[in-house]
Amino acid sequence: MSFLDLLLGRKHPAMFGLDISTSSAKLVELGMTPSGEYTLERMVSEPFGKGWITDGQVENFDDVAEAVRRLVQKSGTRTRQVVMAMPQSAVITKRIVLPSGLREEEMELQVESEANQYIPFSLDEVSLDFCVVGQSPTSGGDVEVMIAASRKERVQDRQGIAEAAGLKPVVLDIESHAAQLAMRRLVRELPQGGENLLVALFEIGADSTSLKVLKDGELLYERDQAFGGAQLTHLISRHYGMQFEEAETRKLALAGGGDPLEGYETMVLGPFIDSLAQEIGRALQYFFTSTPHHKVDYVMLSGGTATLPSLKERVTALTGFASNVVNPFSGMRMSGGLRESRVHREAASYLTACGLAMRRFVQ
Repeated sequence: MSFLDLLLGRKHPAMFGLDISTSSAKLVELGMTPSGEYTLERMVSEPFGKGWITDGQVENFDDVAEAVRRLVQKSGTRTRQVVMAMPQSAVITKRIVLPSGLREEEMELQVESEANQYIPFSLDEVSLDFCVVGQSPTSGGDVEVMIAASRKERVQDRQGIAEAAGLKPVVLDIESHAAQLAMRRLVRELPQGGENLLVALFEIGADSTSLKVLKDGELLYERDQAFGGAQLTHLISRHYGMQFEEAETRKLALAGGGDPLEGYETMVLGPFIDSLAQEIGRALQYFFTSTPHHKVDYVMLSGGTATLPSLKERVTALTGFASNVVNPFSGMRMSGGLRESRVHREAASYLTACGLAMRRFVQ
């Protein structure tokens, strides 16, 4: 199997999406009706301990693999083929233009020559492949080719986790590409099918928040900030004198309607939401000052932190732009084993996992 069979993905038989992030593993399995409607078959997550994964790097392989085994068992899926993702920071991608009509061997030589210019490692140390994206939009008669490369040990880590859990990895995508795939479907539900609209997607992770500005499903701009949901856990930990793990557990319980902590909303949650909204506003200002654009049409929030009460209203008030929480399962049918209330409450954290699961149906 070539790297891009793993990295970029082709159409495959039954498989599910497995998103391995800093804080958890998430599994999504989709089906499709004869009329072409997606069906959400399974949606389940398993938390990780602090430090198991840092900056996308697996630091505690055995614990992560065991958590993935528990996740698969909990899901009840019989499917063993899985699509996973590499963090954007672990993959180098480059689009180049090559003459059309080249034989595969000729294209390989051209790609290796180009890769030597962009990859700061010996080609012996990386998994490298390419995929023809389509006709070049700027050079008639030529084709646009995507080169993708990652250090071999990073790729082997992800594959090894799947195999240790009894799974067969068939596609290894890039996290940001999977999120974009899921977002394209949601953008089409906006007015005028989303055509020509600028959509600012904020993916709020545990340790960082990424901004992607999309137009017609294509990425215009991307920027990461070192601010995420773990900041709220640290605030809870300091304010109530808890260990980090206990604070994380209480945070998740509070999000699910658990017993309140005294002064939590006014002294901890409110200031955090204000800080997060300001970070989002700051990221948009960077976008406006570094591009010709001066507004966006929609701000979309994803990640578990996106569902905090009043966050979207605070972002709208601060930025002046309509803000919504992402639900990647919007408009999908649901299998009988899923509770609609739970799906609605947790959906925003499953954007990447949903995009990975969609690879089964999208080339």
